[in-house]
Amino acid sequence: MSHDGGIPSIADTDVHLPATLRIAGLVLERTESPPSLACWTGRFPESAGGDAAVVSLVIEPAAPPDDVVLQLVLDVVSDFDVLVDRAARYCRTRLGERHFGLTSEELGWLDLPELPLAGPEAVVWADRTWAIRFTESRFRLADPFGILVTFNGTRPVDVQGLDDEQ
Repeated sequence: MSHDGGIPSIADTDVHLPATLRIAGLVLERTESPPSLACWTGRFPESAGGDAAVVSLVIEPAAPPDDVVLQLVLDVVSDFDVLVDRAARYCRTRLGERHFGLTSEELGWLDLPELPLAGPEAVVWADRTWAIRFTESRFRLADPFGILVTFNGTRPVDVQGLDDEQ
């Protein structure tokens, strides 16, 4: 029961939130977060190309993950490289659209063998939505928070730049 006799809050309940989740060989550890949500984050080992990639699971209100969400995290972890590649290819096709306002130099980058996108982080939410955020990019629309590619299942469905206004 809450202190005021109303609906119990997470802080008032004895919800067991695991300290770690082991999913397809990746260890996601519970990270510090506000009491209203639970977040677990895991890092893949660094590749020869640079920074370690990250997968996070966020549940709000704070609760242990259910089996359906854990299955989605398993799918994302298991096919991470394929999904990152799919997100990059989606960026290649979508970022040329006029409303993204790329400069002529940036439009030229879309023809490069490798797009200037790095630092992929996948975030899965409890409602089974998820996205990959490229934390590093030379595209202006990525300044300062990156480019977000939202998925429906394993299919990218939206891309947006994460600037100061979002």
